[in-house]
Amino acid sequence: MFSKILVANRGEIALRVLRTCREMGIKSVAVYSDADETSIHRHYADEAVNIGPPLVRKSYLNADRILEEAKKMGVDAIHPGYGFLSENSAFSQACEDNNIKFIGPCAKAMDLSGEKITALKIAAENDVPLTPGSDGALADKEEAVKYAQKIGYPVILKASGGGGGRGMKIANNDQELIDNFSIARGEVMAAFNNPDIYVEKYLQAPRHVELQVLADEHGNCIHLGERECSVQRNYQKLIEEAPSPFLDPQLRKKMGDASIKLIKAVGYANAGTVEFLVDADKNFYFNEINARLQVEHPVTEMVYGLDLVKQQIKIAQGAKLEIEQNQVQPSGWAFECRINAEDPANNFMPMPGKFTELNMAGGIGVRTDTHIYQGYEIPPFYDSLIAKLLVWGETRVDAVRRMVRALNEFKIKGLPTTIPFHLNVMNDADFIEGNISTKYIDTHPQLLKFD
Repeated sequence: MFSKILVANRGEIALRVLRTCREMGIKSVAVYSDADETSIHRHYADEAVNIGPPLVRKSYLNADRILEEAKKMGVDAIHPGYGFLSENSAFSQACEDNNIKFIGPCAKAMDLSGEKITALKIAAENDVPLTPGSDGALADKEEAVKYAQKIGYPVILKASGGGGGRGMKIANNDQELIDNFSIARGEVMAAFNNPDIYVEKYLQAPRHVELQVLADEHGNCIHLGERECSVQRNYQKLIEEAPSPFLDPQLRKKMGDASIKLIKAVGYANAGTVEFLVDADKNFYFNEINARLQVEHPVTEMVYGLDLVKQQIKIAQGAKLEIEQNQVQPSGWAFECRINAEDPANNFMPMPGKFTELNMAGGIGVRTDTHIYQGYEIPPFYDSLIAKLLVWGETRVDAVRRMVRALNEFKIKGLPTTIPFHLNVMNDADFIEGNISTKYIDTHPQLLKFD
């Protein structure tokens, strides 16, 4: 059993992990930068240590410093949260080399799943459906054009070594592909220090559906159903729900079986997510494996009644999964709205600054994961996510109505937030009917009009 865990993250996810540690009776250590001196997570933990200046490369991405402090503090394990070092295989390996358990997959599994071209090859070997595309990294723009002409336009360029929309460029013809090739390669090299890009057929209005998986170190693996993540802007998820209003039991089983097959093929242990694109005819195509806890994991927790962080810790301690696939039973419907400190009327521009007034939403079936408080000042150095507002309802309609109520209760003054945008979505007829895709926002300009 772990006696002390260091949480190598900040904000709401750090606080969320710390709470589970406390419930499990495990001592905790928080790390924080100079900019997060007043953050709740820094004060909530049993111990806290400053790891450097505000810039992430000098603090939250400073693996050597974090590992040094972990050894000084005598921790048994490190939980990376999401982002930052959560998918850094070198950090996972360094933890192992220093007899500190990394609460996540081992370095080898992380490399196999995180490097997308490798993951695509493994998917192909295991008969998991793939979007037509190149066989591997593209040597040059001429090879990109060759593949594009073979599979047909439109196509999309993607980064092999990372995500978050970086390097993703759509091309409708040869010239657009040639023009975008160097731009895409430059972006991914700068972001991930890996110039490899590949090309795929561009699905113009798919759904983005992901399967939550849990795998232990004894070869057992289950999935906890799907999350619909189609409401996106610039490839960034804004609203998630579980289950998907589009999947039927047969498709859910096929996608679940494919997910488990992939996870076992890469030797993965801990919590992870297998992402797919699904077309209008219910054909699904493997997209990627996220070797970490997802931002949107709470919607799965609300529908399946499991604490995923607790499951992560137990798996890392060597425990076997407590449930089998036939015992996994969903209940009701859940939504998550990512509340960002952004101005949706001004192209979602990030808005750091101080909250002058704050009233959280509450009541039955409402959960708010956040690190903010009245008077808190958002530093300009990090992500603009300030809260995850979640609701549960017996049906999708019940959950939509509850989210509208909760969004109206959630009052923030001093800075603009994305709450008005989320209200527009929740009141939109197509969204209420579940008629969504990754192009939903692009095809509904009224969502970006505010009184």
